[in-house]
Amino acid sequence: MLHRRLARDYEALPDNSASMIRIAMIDNLTKRVTNETTPTWRDI
Repeated sequence: MLHRRLARDYEALPDNSASMIRIAMIDNLTKRVTNETTPTWRDI
């Protein structure tokens, strides 16, 4: 899991949680646009 902070509610403020979700979505979208693949533990 690349965005482990999203798996649990670690943030105290809702704005911080929303920011982490936005960062994760930006990361996902840029990987889709650039066709970048992320190595996983299975690739090793």
